[in-house]
Amino acid sequence: MTALKLENVCKSFGDVEVLRNIDLTVEDGEFVVFVGPSGCGKSTLLRIIAGLEDATEGSVSIAGEVVNDTPPAKRGIAMVFQTYALYPHLSVRGNMSLGLKQEKQPKSVIQARVDKAVQMLGLEDYADRRPSDLSGGQRQRVAIGRAIVREPKLFLFDEPLSNLDAALRAKTRIEIAELHRNLGATTIYVTHDQTEAMTLADKIVVLRDGVVEQVGSPMELYNNPATQFVAGFLGSPAMNFIERSLPGASSAATVGIRPEHLTVADTGRITGKIAHIEHLGSETNIVVTTDQGEFLTVRRFGQYSCGVGDPIALDFDDADAFHFDAAMHRIRS
Repeated sequence: MTALKLENVCKSFGDVEVLRNIDLTVEDGEFVVFVGPSGCGKSTLLRIIAGLEDATEGSVSIAGEVVNDTPPAKRGIAMVFQTYALYPHLSVRGNMSLGLKQEKQPKSVIQARVDKAVQMLGLEDYADRRPSDLSGGQRQRVAIGRAIVREPKLFLFDEPLSNLDAALRAKTRIEIAELHRNLGATTIYVTHDQTEAMTLADKIVVLRDGVVEQVGSPMELYNNPATQFVAGFLGSPAMNFIERSLPGASSAATVGIRPEHLTVADTGRITGKIAHIEHLGSETNIVVTTDQGEFLTVRRFGQYSCGVGDPIALDFDDADAFHFDAAMHRIRS
């Protein structure tokens, strides 16, 4: 069953086009991530799905019903915001139950749904506390719980982890993935963080300047990027790009090589000096300034001893290289 369908969705603010000709189908139960740099239109697209913004053109259908003229409260969606948006005077239970009370749900239904959400999110010991007595991660779980109790057709997440520190982001990301597996609910998730996109999504929608660059599973996009932008956006460290011809390589305008595919060699087609070294314990990233002035990153698994300023030669297997034309489109071999 199709949970969400966008057809030719466009959005303009005055003369400024923010979204252009967005077509997308999301199937029931999918976890879909909108990813892209700041200003690409991903949050605006989410707000159009939620009904918080009107599309200038095109249609939005939820569960087979066009909802362009349907107010947010009637769309069967629940949204989790970046800022939590909790009521400070209400407890955890109070925040989770408020929406259901406004819907005039029976008390027994409200209690059962809130109890289930509290248990699912591990908030049993905090259920009677107010937001000011909770950590950032706990507040985000309350916000997620408030969405869960609504039992919506669509869960919408707008950069929910951006206010958390790195350790909490990793932990909460795992919790969100586990929740999705348990609930099986259709989820649309917006982030600028490609790691979140790669680790959470069934399907990634990469946006750039208001246009969909590519749609696919994380590994499809990583292994078969359609454009140079997608190739460079997904992957950490980012893909290296060389805008010159290399002996034995394609005559493409740009050659792309992922850091893990560059090898240190006694002699190689790329020469330069080590500019920086990142010792990460399980791996070592070596930043190289080539003799042609490029900055390339080499990813070595394990610990690797070298020094800043040392000369270095690099090479790669041509089968691992990506080739892009002058319009930044992938050249298929």
